Amino acid sequence: MTKLYLARHGETVDNASQTMQGQMPGCLNDNGFKQAAILCEQLAGVHFDAIVSSDLRRAIQTAEVLAAARQMPIVTTPLLRERDWGDFTGRYIPDLKGLDFPDNVETLPALQERARAFLDFIRKNYPEQRVLAVGHGIINKAIQAVHYNKQMREVERMKNAEVRILDI
Repeated sequence: MTKLYLARHGETVDNASQTMQGQMPGCLNDNGFKQAAILCEQLAGVHFDAIVSSDLRRAIQTAEVLAAARQMPIVTTPLLRERDWGDFTGRYIPDLKGLDFPDNVETLPALQERARAFLDFIRKNYPEQRVLAVGHGIINKAIQAVHYNKQMREVERMKNAEVRILDI
Protein backbone atom coordinates (compact mmCIF):
# COMPACT_ATOMS: atom_id res chain seq x y z
CA MET A 1 0.00 0.00 0.00
CA THR A 2 1.20 3.51 -0.83
CA LYS A 3 0.71 6.25 1.73
CA LEU A 4 -0.20 9.53 0.03
CA TYR A 5 0.17 12.77 1.96
CA LEU A 6 -2.06 15.08 -0.07
CA ALA A 7 -1.35 18.76 0.63
CA ARG A 8 -2.83 21.99 -0.65
CA HIS A 9 -0.48 24.83 -1.59
CA GLY A 10 0.01 27.81 0.72
CA GLU A 11 -2.05 30.98 0.42
CA THR A 12 -1.54 33.00 -2.76
CA VAL A 13 -1.91 36.61 -3.75
CA ASP A 14 -5.04 35.56 -5.67
CA ASN A 15 -6.48 33.60 -2.71
CA ALA A 16 -6.18 36.72 -0.57
CA SER A 17 -7.83 38.92 -3.21
CA GLN A 18 -10.58 36.34 -3.91
CA THR A 19 -9.56 35.89 -7.54
CA MET A 20 -10.52 32.66 -9.32
CA GLN A 21 -7.09 31.20 -10.12
CA GLY A 22 -7.94 27.98 -11.88
CA GLN A 23 -4.94 26.99 -13.96
CA MET A 24 -3.16 30.34 -13.75
CA PRO A 25 0.33 29.85 -12.24
CA GLY A 26 -0.29 31.94 -9.13
CA CYS A 27 2.29 33.01 -6.57
CA LEU A 28 2.47 32.45 -2.82
CA ASN A 29 2.15 35.55 -0.69
CA ASP A 30 4.14 36.03 2.54
CA ASN A 31 1.50 34.18 4.52
CA GLY A 32 1.61 31.30 2.02
CA PHE A 33 5.37 30.92 2.47
CA LYS A 34 4.86 30.95 6.27
CA GLN A 35 2.15 28.28 5.93
CA ALA A 36 4.48 26.14 3.80
CA ALA A 37 7.23 26.49 6.42
CA ILE A 38 4.82 25.47 9.19
CA LEU A 39 3.70 22.46 7.15
CA CYS A 40 7.36 21.56 6.65
CA GLU A 41 7.86 21.65 10.44
CA GLN A 42 4.73 19.53 11.00
CA LEU A 43 6.03 16.89 8.58
CA ALA A 44 9.66 17.06 9.77
CA GLY A 45 9.60 13.59 11.31
CA VAL A 46 7.97 11.92 8.30
CA HIS A 47 10.13 10.14 5.72
CA PHE A 48 9.04 10.61 2.11
CA ASP A 49 10.22 8.57 -0.83
CA ALA A 50 9.02 11.17 -3.33
CA ILE A 51 7.57 14.66 -3.57
CA VAL A 52 5.11 15.26 -6.39
CA SER A 53 3.57 18.62 -7.27
CA SER A 54 1.15 20.22 -9.63
CA ASP A 55 3.06 21.97 -12.39
CA LEU A 56 1.48 25.32 -11.44
CA ARG A 57 3.82 27.81 -9.79
CA ARG A 58 1.95 28.18 -6.48
CA ALA A 59 2.09 24.43 -5.82
CA ILE A 60 5.73 24.20 -6.91
CA GLN A 61 6.65 27.04 -4.55
CA THR A 62 5.03 25.14 -1.68
CA ALA A 63 6.71 21.88 -2.70
CA GLU A 64 10.08 23.64 -2.91
CA VAL A 65 9.83 24.65 0.75
CA LEU A 66 9.03 21.05 1.68
CA ALA A 67 11.70 19.54 -0.59
CA ALA A 68 14.50 21.91 0.42
CA ALA A 69 14.47 20.68 4.02
CA ARG A 70 14.86 17.12 2.73
CA GLN A 71 17.17 17.89 -0.19
CA MET A 72 14.79 16.01 -2.47
CA PRO A 73 13.79 16.62 -6.08
CA ILE A 74 10.23 17.47 -7.06
CA VAL A 75 8.34 15.59 -9.75
CA THR A 76 5.69 17.76 -11.41
CA THR A 77 2.56 16.61 -13.17
CA PRO A 78 -0.33 18.41 -14.89
CA LEU A 79 -2.63 15.74 -13.40
CA LEU A 80 -2.52 17.73 -10.14
CA ARG A 81 -3.49 21.07 -11.73
CA GLU A 82 -6.44 22.92 -10.31
CA ARG A 83 -9.80 22.76 -12.03
CA ASP A 84 -9.90 24.77 -15.25
CA TRP A 85 -12.46 27.52 -14.63
CA GLY A 86 -12.55 28.65 -18.26
CA ASP A 87 -13.98 32.16 -18.64
CA PHE A 88 -14.33 32.46 -14.84
CA THR A 89 -10.51 32.40 -14.52
CA GLY A 90 -9.11 35.67 -13.22
CA ARG A 91 -12.48 36.99 -12.06
CA TYR A 92 -13.45 38.22 -8.59
CA ILE A 93 -15.10 35.22 -6.91
CA PRO A 94 -17.99 37.09 -5.16
CA ASP A 95 -19.07 38.42 -8.58
CA LEU A 96 -19.57 34.85 -9.83
CA LYS A 97 -22.25 33.88 -7.30
CA GLY A 98 -25.43 32.76 -9.04
CA LEU A 99 -23.94 32.80 -12.55
CA ASP A 100 -24.20 29.80 -14.83
CA PHE A 101 -20.89 28.09 -15.54
CA PRO A 102 -19.43 28.96 -18.93
CA ASP A 103 -19.22 26.06 -21.39
CA ASN A 104 -15.43 26.01 -21.13
CA VAL A 105 -15.28 25.16 -17.39
CA GLU A 106 -13.77 21.70 -16.80
CA THR A 107 -16.65 19.33 -16.04
CA LEU A 108 -16.82 17.37 -12.81
CA PRO A 109 -16.57 14.04 -14.69
CA ALA A 110 -13.42 15.28 -16.48
CA LEU A 111 -11.96 16.51 -13.19
CA GLN A 112 -12.71 13.20 -11.49
CA GLU A 113 -11.17 11.29 -14.39
CA ARG A 114 -8.01 13.35 -13.97
CA ALA A 115 -8.09 12.61 -10.22
CA ARG A 116 -8.42 8.89 -11.01
CA ALA A 117 -5.48 9.15 -13.43
CA PHE A 118 -3.41 10.85 -10.71
CA LEU A 119 -4.12 8.06 -8.24
CA ASP A 120 -3.18 5.49 -10.92
CA PHE A 121 0.03 7.46 -11.59
CA ILE A 122 0.96 7.32 -7.89
CA ARG A 123 0.13 3.60 -7.58
CA LYS A 124 2.15 2.75 -10.69
CA ASN A 125 5.21 4.89 -9.99
CA TYR A 126 5.41 4.73 -6.19
CA PRO A 127 4.18 1.32 -5.02
CA GLU A 128 4.56 0.68 -1.30
CA GLN A 129 6.12 4.13 -0.82
CA ARG A 130 5.31 7.30 1.10
CA VAL A 131 4.58 10.22 -1.23
CA LEU A 132 3.96 13.89 -0.49
CA ALA A 133 1.82 15.48 -3.21
CA VAL A 134 1.13 19.23 -3.39
CA GLY A 135 -2.01 20.15 -5.29
CA HIS A 136 -4.94 22.54 -5.10
CA GLY A 137 -8.28 22.77 -3.33
CA ILE A 138 -10.65 21.38 -5.96
CA ILE A 139 -8.39 18.72 -7.51
CA ASN A 140 -7.47 17.51 -4.02
CA LYS A 141 -11.18 17.30 -3.22
CA ALA A 142 -11.73 15.28 -6.43
CA ILE A 143 -8.86 12.93 -5.56
CA GLN A 144 -10.39 12.26 -2.16
CA ALA A 145 -13.88 11.83 -3.62
CA VAL A 146 -12.59 9.26 -6.13
CA HIS A 147 -10.48 7.48 -3.50
CA TYR A 148 -13.30 7.22 -0.96
CA ASN A 149 -16.02 6.74 -3.61
CA LYS A 150 -17.89 9.82 -2.39
CA GLN A 151 -19.57 12.79 -4.01
CA MET A 152 -17.43 15.93 -4.19
CA ARG A 153 -19.82 17.75 -1.85
CA GLU A 154 -19.19 15.06 0.79
CA VAL A 155 -15.47 15.90 1.01
CA GLU A 156 -14.58 18.77 3.33
CA ARG A 157 -12.74 21.68 1.74
CA MET A 158 -8.99 21.76 2.42
CA LYS A 159 -7.42 24.89 3.86
CA ASN A 160 -4.19 26.30 2.45
CA ALA A 161 -1.18 24.18 3.49
CA GLU A 162 -3.42 21.48 4.98
CA VAL A 163 -2.47 17.85 4.49
CA ARG A 164 -4.60 14.69 4.45
CA ILE A 165 -3.32 11.14 4.40
CA LEU A 166 -4.71 8.51 2.02
CA ASP A 167 -3.75 4.83 1.93
CA ILE A 168 -3.93 3.84 -1.72
